[in-house]
Amino acid sequence: MLQQPLLQQLQSLRLRGMASALEHQLAVPDTLALSFDDRLGLLVQHEIADRASQRLHQRLRWAKLPQSACLEDLDTKTLRGIDRATLAQVTDLSWIRQHLNVLVTGPTGVGKSFLASAIAHAACRADYAVRAYRLPRLIDELTKAGAMHNRSSFFRGLAKFDLLVIDDFGIAPIADQTQRDLLEILDDRYDKKSTILTSQLPVEQWHACLGDPTLADAILDRLVHNSYRLNLSGDSMRKRKTKNTASTTAD
Repeated sequence: MLQQPLLQQLQSLRLRGMASALEHQLAVPDTLALSFDDRLGLLVQHEIADRASQRLHQRLRWAKLPQSACLEDLDTKTLRGIDRATLAQVTDLSWIRQHLNVLVTGPTGVGKSFLASAIAHAACRADYAVRAYRLPRLIDELTKAGAMHNRSSFFRGLAKFDLLVIDDFGIAPIADQTQRDLLEILDDRYDKKSTILTSQLPVEQWHACLGDPTLADAILDRLVHNSYRLNLSGDSMRKRKTKNTASTTAD
């Protein structure tokens, strides 16, 4: 079979990884000396790798993570108050299979969103479906869904994600309707899916932040008691970066 028609047929079958690998083999004379089985094996391996890469790209696009981060970027030498054993359990991701949650707390600028994004990125790499929202943006989406009378459909969509990230919880008062919506979201996920939540407030202050004691009890019961806690401490990394930049400029 002629080479160009074969490449076109592979593309039409959406075997783009194999097509790319075949083009590479044809351009490198040494590979032509390999046996048929070896060359076919290389084509299949390339197709598998290409599909995995495309799947990861799609999951990351759907996830809309608040920051571009991965576990390899974490500074393990400076754990900022995090217990190493707990961090190891969280980065293992087995808690997602167990439908548990992760709560990341600490003052502004210590890297909560970065850590949550790195964990969520690892979940995408492990082929989990992930979606991330800053709480103000989630509230906007809930408001739009209510105005269009499709709040139930929006809830069903969120319930399908293996991991939901809610960033910046408690930075502003939460309206009663939003509290009820959060309860609906967390109730759908309880013992079925996992959630990461970041907040500047210690977990002990969340009840008071929510205001309505009944709703607060219900929300925290579905979120806190089946969770790992990562409490970050230290100075703001943003301030440190600004100081380092100013120092470099002065030099």
